[in-house]
Amino acid sequence: MTHSAASRPRVGAGWFTLFTLAWLALWAVQLVPIQLLLPLQLDTPDDADGWIAGVIWSGVVLAAGGVASIVVGPIAGALSDRTRSRLGRRRPWALGGSWLAAAALVATAFADGPWLIGAAWIGVSVGFAAASAAFTALIADQLTTQRGAASGAVGSAQALGLVVGVGVIALLELDIVTGYLLLAVLMAVVGTVAALLLPDPVVDVSPTPARHPDARHPDTRDATAHEPTGHPARPRRLEALHDPDFLWVVSGRLVVNIGNGLGTALLLFFLLYGLRRPAAGAEDDLLLLILVYTVFVVLASVAGGWLSDRTQRRTGIVVASALIQAVAAVVLAVAPAYGTTLIAGALLGVGYGAFTSVGLALATDLLPSEADHARDLGIVNVAANLGQLLGPLVGALLVAAVGGFWLLFAAAAAFSVAGALMTARVRPARSSRSPVAARR
Repeated sequence: MTHSAASRPRVGAGWFTLFTLAWLALWAVQLVPIQLLLPLQLDTPDDADGWIAGVIWSGVVLAAGGVASIVVGPIAGALSDRTRSRLGRRRPWALGGSWLAAAALVATAFADGPWLIGAAWIGVSVGFAAASAAFTALIADQLTTQRGAASGAVGSAQALGLVVGVGVIALLELDIVTGYLLLAVLMAVVGTVAALLLPDPVVDVSPTPARHPDARHPDTRDATAHEPTGHPARPRRLEALHDPDFLWVVSGRLVVNIGNGLGTALLLFFLLYGLRRPAAGAEDDLLLLILVYTVFVVLASVAGGWLSDRTQRRTGIVVASALIQAVAAVVLAVAPAYGTTLIAGALLGVGYGAFTSVGLALATDLLPSEADHARDLGIVNVAANLGQLLGPLVGALLVAAVGGFWLLFAAAAAFSVAGALMTARVRPARSSRSPVAARR
């Protein structure tokens, strides 16, 4: 069956359950190694260079995965847009990405030394990028009035995947190898089930012609404007990147995610060497911090997505959320203690939870072409993933430069404010229109 944008039915609880589980597995696979397993693998407290060397290697390894995501995300999305198979359009890429990530996690578990760990982590990042491009495209393919809710599910699953993964590893006292193998099984099983059971309907994806930048805003377009006679409009390559509003959304998402990566990716090192927490209890301290962060991410993701669906005023919510994240980073910079860190974790959860969910819905509203949903959303995902993986690299250099963490959190605040200002450039008239109305 073929569905046009205006005729897509609303999906039910079963769709949302499978979609959320898929993202829970994806986020656990990416974030649990970033927050816990990779730092433990690369920590060098007894090395001649001390713990700073472990921080730097963590940044380098995560940045290498980010580069892989930059390349693979949009390419996998574009190929998914053009895939015609018996399995469907998105399903082959969701399955292949899930299986690749699972296999690479097994390789990471047994890798020895930063170079082999880095190579295996690149494989995880490639699989994550391919699968996430396919699953993200389902929002644009199948939803219209529920995009905020689906984006909220992605955001809440991000926090839940992290806390469930770290919680299981810490509470069961699993070693590094067992932790990676557990994540590999989770990705293979949940990714496969979700990819097979989520619908992948045939969608009308006939190419859309190039449009005036304000084509979705008849009130701002010259009524006399028209295409030259005898010259039919042609679709532009990477049309979304010709849209200044889409570019501001993507740029703001990249910069705010760098700020979030600065504020969160080196937390284990911050607890050990910034707050001097006992090494024996560092994992439990990290788990409590992540739990606080998770509760507020989930609440803000769901509430932000619901509110943005009701009001269709997404830009203001995204900007305010980025500024709340900046406040959290300032708290960490000026008052570094475990109690204030928990407060900052709550603020960070509110800010980032609403930012990531409503920001994804905002980007989805601005997509210009039905034929290129996965490719264009792959660009959006790359901006988020690259920010999360560049953050540790930049942060490691800042920590090494001053021998502490205050500059790290000051930079996190600065990036968050800069991303808020970028997103504020998106015209409210565009983000306030419903997806269906915007195409009329």
